[in-house]
Amino acid sequence: MIGDLVKPELEELIQARAFGALREFVQDQSAPDLAELIAPLRAEDRAVVFRLLPRPLAAQTFEHLPLEAQESLLRALGDEQVAAILNDMSPDDRTAFLEELPAEVTRRLLGLLSPEERTVARSLLGYPEDSIGRLMTPDYIAVREDWTVQQVLDHVRAHGRDSETLNVIYVVDEAGRLVDDVRMREFLLVPLDRRVSDLMDREFVALQAGDDQEVAVAVFRKHDRTALPVTDSAGVLVGIVTVDDVLDVAEEEATEDFQKLGATEALDEPYLAISLPLLIKKRAGWLVLLFLGELLTATAMGFFEQELARALVLALFIPLIISSGGNSGSQAATLVIRALAVGEVSLGQWWRVVRREAFAGLALGAILGTLGFVRVAAWSAVAETYGPHAVRVALTVGVTLLGVVLWGTLSGSTLPLLLKRAGFDPAVSSAPFVATLVDVTGLVIYFSVASLVLRGTLL
Repeated sequence: MIGDLVKPELEELIQARAFGALREFVQDQSAPDLAELIAPLRAEDRAVVFRLLPRPLAAQTFEHLPLEAQESLLRALGDEQVAAILNDMSPDDRTAFLEELPAEVTRRLLGLLSPEERTVARSLLGYPEDSIGRLMTPDYIAVREDWTVQQVLDHVRAHGRDSETLNVIYVVDEAGRLVDDVRMREFLLVPLDRRVSDLMDREFVALQAGDDQEVAVAVFRKHDRTALPVTDSAGVLVGIVTVDDVLDVAEEEATEDFQKLGATEALDEPYLAISLPLLIKKRAGWLVLLFLGELLTATAMGFFEQELARALVLALFIPLIISSGGNSGSQAATLVIRALAVGEVSLGQWWRVVRREAFAGLALGAILGTLGFVRVAAWSAVAETYGPHAVRVALTVGVTLLGVVLWGTLSGSTLPLLLKRAGFDPAVSSAPFVATLVDVTGLVIYFSVASLVLRGTLL
């Protein structure tokens, strides 16, 4: 709301080239608000604003811009201004930006960095893609266990301004290996002559630089921290990861899972930023696969062609049967995939999942089966739509719904577990895929039940 009010004022100042008023206006804004204001502007107008910003505010604002706006802004600015922004950016945000660019552009921008910042940037970019090493920053405070509290506080005053966070102080040995982490409040509440070792319990939680970023999300969620240390394979402290970066990863993972649940490949770009041909490509593969799967439905109906010809009334309930099974399967798949994603369920608990879904499927199938039976039987009492054997038809529909919903629930719950066990992303067992699977098998269940219940009458 505030952004909508001040945006016209910002545009008027830019168009009027009232640089003095514009400088005062933008410097009164916070970095996130300013990024939101200038993101919709033309690249040339964004460049005008950035030339008036102090270096620290310019770097912070740049970090909050969308990738497309960042790229266009760098093209509009001179090398000197680009170098200033990149050198002042936090190392983790700079890494996230550089890894999205083509290799040639990244090499050119690395050449604009100061030697010290270039070394840091290359070090972080050297970690595998999607690893925790790409998220971390080397800006932290580390002390030795034989220091006094006075020495720690002096060190913080001298170097804390460049640290990502001062909530936790990390204790390392002579080789740089992490041996403990101590909250800053502990140093503020004890006498100045106490040793760091007196405050240590040697119990800490750390991340491995080579681990997948999803590991960081799970660890932060479990331990409720704002920052966690990152070590290499030898236990040497190499950086820290803060919760804001992990929240970005969690958002990206959730977005990717939702897209896969909708039967599309992960877009990897904002919806409006991705090109139309690539958007079609991302969606076409799954649609073709689902289409081929639905062709099996026609094959199954062809297999029961004689039964349909003799009891045409059965065709009336096919949409009801297959949609009920598909819906129940989609429900179960969505619940289990989300439970796996947030760590509520592990593969070792598969039997508990199957047992719960079996009972749930029976209960839900009984509810829908009863409704289906009552609907057909009640309608046959006032009309002859379903013929002289309407009660048997109603029983067929009711029993089939019980079986199809149970089967759909079990399929939807076990397929994500099987994919997880095989090393695949459970989200690829999307709701449409489960629905397609249950459509085909639901027809088999339907006509199998019909052949038993209606034998000697319609069949």
